Amino acid sequence: MTERREQRIRREAVSDQLFTLLRDRVLSGALAPGTALTAERDLAAEFGVNRHAVREAVKRLQQARLVEVSHGGRTRVLDWRRTAGLDLALHLAQSDGLSASYDLSRDILEMRASIGADAARLCAARCTERIASEIVGAAAAYAHRGPDLADLAAADVAWWRLIVEGSENIAYLLAFNTLVADRFTAGEVPVELRATELLDMAGHMKLAALIASRDEKGAEAAARALLARSVPAAHPARESEGGPA
Repeated sequence: MTERREQRIRREAVSDQLFTLLRDRVLSGALAPGTALTAERDLAAEFGVNRHAVREAVKRLQQARLVEVSHGGRTRVLDWRRTAGLDLALHLAQSDGLSASYDLSRDILEMRASIGADAARLCAARCTERIASEIVGAAAAYAHRGPDLADLAAADVAWWRLIVEGSENIAYLLAFNTLVADRFTAGEVPVELRATELLDMAGHMKLAALIASRDEKGAEAAARALLARSVPAAHPARESEGGPA
């Protein structure tokens, strides 16, 4: 009875709290892939909540692709490394005991550099003359901003949005939206760690000029060089391949 009281959760936002607890069990491997999720009535009893709160929490797990609900009502735990999407990175950052197991800042900045480089290449090949002109103009305006890093970061996002939209790749655009969303904030990377990139006015101007001149390879290389400035050069090895089981 004592253990059960310690596990009971606060009455406010019950379903949210229960989702967090179950999410962490899935992400940590305490609930292994392929196993059945604890029955609804048992979860309600374990945490001292009503079954409606349990159903809401399980629904959110399903939306995050952490569990699968079969037609017979049986809920099975999924292997999140194979089923979850980019938004799960936010949950990893918030999960107790897991945030330190993944170098999310590095991983996100590496992905950002890869997507940005290819988006710049496609933009050079596909964007309209109007967009190319806007990119050049925005880069020129950017060069006269600063030195406030937060102001530069906001201007940098607006400039990159022009490039990604100019790539005419909707998948890249959706990934970009996720990376710059307020609730995601690129892995909560402090803006100071991106100072070298943000203060590289010449790099921004060069990339804009290469896009306007339709130099696809040059634009790709310039974008990668610019974005790579924010990717940490060296990292200690993770404790285990792929993080915790």
